[in-house]
Amino acid sequence: MTDLHRLSNRQLAQIFEQIADLSEIKGEVIYKVLAYRKAAESLAELNREAFDIWQTGKLTEIPGVGKAIAEKIEELFTTGKLGFLEKLTAEVPPTLAEMLPVPDLGPKKIALFWRELGITTLAELEEAARAGKLRTLPGMGEKSEARILAGIEAYKRRSERIPIGRAYPFAQRLMTRLRAVSGVHRVEMAGSLRRGRSTVGDIDLLAAATDSKAVMEAFLSDPEVTRITASGETKSSVEYDQGLRAQLWVHPPERFGTAWQYATGSKDHNVRLRELALKQGLSLSEHALTHKDGSEILCATEEEVYSTLGLPWIPPELREDRGEIQAALESRLPCLVQVSDIRSELHAHTTWSDGKLTIRQLAEAAQKRGLEVIVISDHSASLAITGGLTAEAALEQRQEIRRVQEELGNTIRLLHGIEVEIRADGSLDFPDEVLAGFDIVTASMHTSLRQPRQQVTERLLNVIRNPQVDMIGHPTGRMFPNREGADLDMEAILKAAREHNVVLEINAHPSRLDLDDLYARRYVEMGGLLAINTDAHTESDLDLLHFGVTIARRAWVEAESIINTWPLHRLLDWLSERR
Repeated sequence: MTDLHRLSNRQLAQIFEQIADLSEIKGEVIYKVLAYRKAAESLAELNREAFDIWQTGKLTEIPGVGKAIAEKIEELFTTGKLGFLEKLTAEVPPTLAEMLPVPDLGPKKIALFWRELGITTLAELEEAARAGKLRTLPGMGEKSEARILAGIEAYKRRSERIPIGRAYPFAQRLMTRLRAVSGVHRVEMAGSLRRGRSTVGDIDLLAAATDSKAVMEAFLSDPEVTRITASGETKSSVEYDQGLRAQLWVHPPERFGTAWQYATGSKDHNVRLRELALKQGLSLSEHALTHKDGSEILCATEEEVYSTLGLPWIPPELREDRGEIQAALESRLPCLVQVSDIRSELHAHTTWSDGKLTIRQLAEAAQKRGLEVIVISDHSASLAITGGLTAEAALEQRQEIRRVQEELGNTIRLLHGIEVEIRADGSLDFPDEVLAGFDIVTASMHTSLRQPRQQVTERLLNVIRNPQVDMIGHPTGRMFPNREGADLDMEAILKAAREHNVVLEINAHPSRLDLDDLYARRYVEMGGLLAINTDAHTESDLDLLHFGVTIARRAWVEAESIINTWPLHRLLDWLSERR
């Protein structure tokens, strides 16, 4: 047993993701590539260690893990190596996979540059592009070369910030461990993570404890920590093997309020708050509010901090110095939407396209979460990778939805929607007479996102003007961390959507979070309507709703402006009026 190698699920997932990347560059048949990606995805999402499953002889019960992949996992556990991967990396330089996140660089182009010019690194590619060496290759030209250079520049602009979809669940696990430490009163998130930014630098945590030693020791000795970057009685910082960074502050419970407010930020919000304190003869620090004579006002809660300064408590999502303090002084803070306000899921997928649940299973999962309405909105046919619906299949699906509705009675309302693909030329997959048969039509872009600004903007405007389109899904098409959204003229998009009474979606999936908070706030100020949807493909995706609600809260949005907070009769009346 001592010779076994207990690789983590994440390590296994990274290995199979690398195999998929290199196989795709090599030119392997797509079904093999997809099989490795599916295995990587399943391993990353397992709620139990694959090593333990292997020891029970049940690896093939993991979704996406067949006999061949199970044998590879067993080889990794027993030898710590994988001969298949060693052979593959001898044939295909591993550094080629590092180019895949670059916009406009697919596996075929990467393979072309490698085989024709011997390019194996991003730096070599950039040098070749600037020297004009790419344009002479088959299928290339000056414009293609320029797009690749632009993609490299976009990739280089990306920071090392962590998508909230990774940081949030990791922070939850950390807090659970630290809350179990003896003497700890509470542990909370702070920083940009608490404010709900789409990406965060570090995971900031704050603990209330009379003695910092035990909780700090637990933080530093976590088995996942790979490096301690700072260590002290009240503040320490660490790095983890997943590439995440975290820091922990520890303060006495009676000072927790000022410490939490300070650690949450933002920096600009805190500057405004300190200015307000100075006008009242006080200084504000992470430790206390202090009078000029040195006497302190201790605040165990944030509410006490704000009330001492004559303010109502300001939700952390608003603390970005975007007018929130003035609004608080004038009693104009919005009553922000909450997860409990959401009644409907208007964008969800089933096994009729690329979802994992049947219509009935999806309806029951939504019902279990207290939703009153679920819209079945599978992909249309031209997005081939999803196995989308033809017009004929959509009619068959409509009949099944009716059957499931009859079986479930009035416990939940099922509506028939479609996520219709916006093609590169701005047309839609289905003609208007077909779209008119759906209860709600969501139009989305998934491809050709790198079109020039004017072209991609006009493409979306053309769809917004179509009276059959009720909602635009994930408007820019961005994906964290590797895909920037389309270069849209957002002011033109917002104005057209408002004019035609089209809903813009805040896609709650943490890989999207699109529409972002700045444009969501602008749209609501214009009188536009939003929807917050999870774009669910699995049951657990429905639990991602809070990420989208956080974006809406950062946008100062109240429930009234979000159509899936409305009761069913109001939602149906609105859809009927649009028709």
